[in-house]
Amino acid sequence: MSDVTDGKIEGWLTAELERTAPKAGRTRVVAIDGQSGSGKTALAARLRSELRAPVVTLEDLYGGWDGLEHGIDLLVSEVLEPLGAGLAARVPRYDWVTAAWRPPWLLEPPKVLIVEGVGAGARRAATYESTLIWMEAPEVVRKKRALERDGETFTPYWDMWARQEDAMLAREHTQDRADLIITTNGRPSGHEFEDSGSSSTL
Repeated sequence: MSDVTDGKIEGWLTAELERTAPKAGRTRVVAIDGQSGSGKTALAARLRSELRAPVVTLEDLYGGWDGLEHGIDLLVSEVLEPLGAGLAARVPRYDWVTAAWRPPWLLEPPKVLIVEGVGAGARRAATYESTLIWMEAPEVVRKKRALERDGETFTPYWDMWARQEDAMLAREHTQDRADLIITTNGRPSGHEFEDSGSSSTL
């Protein structure tokens, strides 16, 4: 049980991936889950650069503001199941501006795949995932980030989306199953990392 500090996330994850077996065919899937505005997308971008791994974002799969569960279903049926069978995945892409589906993009089975978004660690997806990271932040911080990122587009839907998150997480208990918990408090270097029960605050 060792602490994981900000500069060592990549090292921790590299060791974790070496320790764990691939569960989606030959692909090791890293899931980054957490409620809206918790920092999932930023961490995925950072790890994508360091690991040179493709990223599938559930934002492309929800298909609208009431589509959280639908996005998880598509993650499993269109991405993880094909990879698990050793096949290329055709990753759906939803256009939030036009409210229409765009042609999917082709994902050949990679060594490592990062999946990020609310519901990425749901049990039906976790069957294929080697590592689960949970992002945590106070609601006031999450809401501020989300609304700054998406502007007025998100404002009318925040409560609707939060109800979907709450219902899904009450069922899935994703945080309890996470291999690593990262808590952000809104300050530039304010993170707390928990690995197997240990934590440190930066």
